[in-house]
Formats: sequence, structure tokens, C-alpha cells
Amino acid sequence: MSRNAKINALLLLIVAALAVLPIALGLGDDEEEPFAGADAQAETAITEIKPDYEPWFSPLYEPPSGEVESALFALQAALGAGVLAYYFGLRRGRKQGAEQANAEQANAEQANAEQARAERAAGPDEPVDADRVRAETEQV
Repeated sequence: MSRNAKINALLLLIVAALAVLPIALGLGDDEEEPFAGADAQAETAITEIKPDYEPWFSPLYEPPSGEVESALFALQAALGAGVLAYYFGLRRGRKQGAEQANAEQANAEQANAEQARAERAAGPDEPVDADRVRAETEQV
């Protein structure tokens, strides 16, 4: 197994442990909403500290239920993941394209050098068959 494969497997194991351990260990069982988000926990803490607190503003859109709110959050996460995947795919494609262009340029330069060597070896009066030279360099 290569080093990158080992690192990827270790990272996958860590992510799985972070997802499963809180549920398996029963963390949050004593709470009313065991895995509530930070916003809900902050709101609860604020109302405990200062019950007459008035928010500075209200949300632009209040989803009709928790399921709709979760669906919108999942949609937002999926769109963000799509944008990141597009960006990294674009970078990788550009890198591969540049490598391919460099390889093609090196091959063309090598073919030109072989043809120039053949012309020098043939002498000034003899015509050079470019196809024969190219075929010989491809065999090498």
C-alpha cells in the first residue's frame, strides 16, 4: 500500500470515529436536543442569562419546519461541495494539459533535432526523406 493510500485510510478512519463515537458513547443523552446546532445552544444560553433579551434583527426567511431547514442546509452543503470539486477539477485539468503540452513540445523538439542530424549526415547535395527520418526516430 502506498504512503498516500495509508494516509487516506487513516483520515477516513478518523472521520468515521468522529461520526460514530458520540452516538456510541451516548454523549448528549441527558439533553433535550442532544445534537442541536450552535445557534440553538447559543439561543438557549442567552435566554437563561437574560430572559428579556430582544434580538437585533429577524431572519429574512423562516422555514416552515425543521425538515425544510435541514433540506436547505443540505442543499447549501451540496452546492458548496460542487463548487469546490469544480475548482479542484479545473486546476487538475489545467495541470495535466500543461504537462501534456510540454511533453508534445519536447517530442517535437526531439524530432526536429533528429531531422537536423540526418540532414547534416546526408550532406549538402543529397535530399533528405523527412518521413524516413521520422520513422527511424519513432522506432528508437
